[in-house]
Amino acid sequence: MPEENSATPPAVDETPAPPRPRGRAKAKTLPPKTEEASPPTENAAKEEAPRVPKRAPVGGDAMRLLALRRQFDRRRPIFGRQAANRYFRIGRDGAWRRPRGLQSKQRRHYGYRTQIVSVGYRSPARVRGLVPSGFRPIVVRTEAELDALDGHFHAAIIARNVGTRRRLVLEEAARRLGIKVLNPIEKAGSEE
Repeated sequence: MPEENSATPPAVDETPAPPRPRGRAKAKTLPPKTEEASPPTENAAKEEAPRVPKRAPVGGDAMRLLALRRQFDRRRPIFGRQAANRYFRIGRDGAWRRPRGLQSKQRRHYGYRTQIVSVGYRSPARVRGLVPSGFRPIVVRTEAELDALDGHFHAAIIARNVGTRRRLVLEEAARRLGIKVLNPIEKAGSEE
């Protein structure tokens, strides 16, 4: 039986634990699980989630209209509400209301007043309501609503009243289905 040297005790790491964060805890990204290498099987390809597309597969005409809409957005004036510069309660939210006064200079299109919203400033009808990447945004609250989306043409916006726990579940379900989430809580490239 070999003799044990009892003169040196085992090394113990005596670094203090990091302090606990105070206040409301933010959502944490979990480190990726490490799986042991196994030989690839036929079911492994079926179990892989589809890749989430960065852009919708819109045709060349729609891409041209999206570029045209970007040009329109650059040229479109800021539609200021009448007397927004005079009263904080009117100008603070940037909401538009049409001027209705009989003597209103803005309603009568006097040149020194701000422009009025009119139909000529609209974007092309075919791409109206699309996000710049070409997806049509759909607000979702449950996994059932997420299942109804087509990942090629729709992108999910998780509703603002969904809590963090269920939001993380919805984001994982969207990743499995190959649906782009426009307002994710986890950034895709934040893994270390």
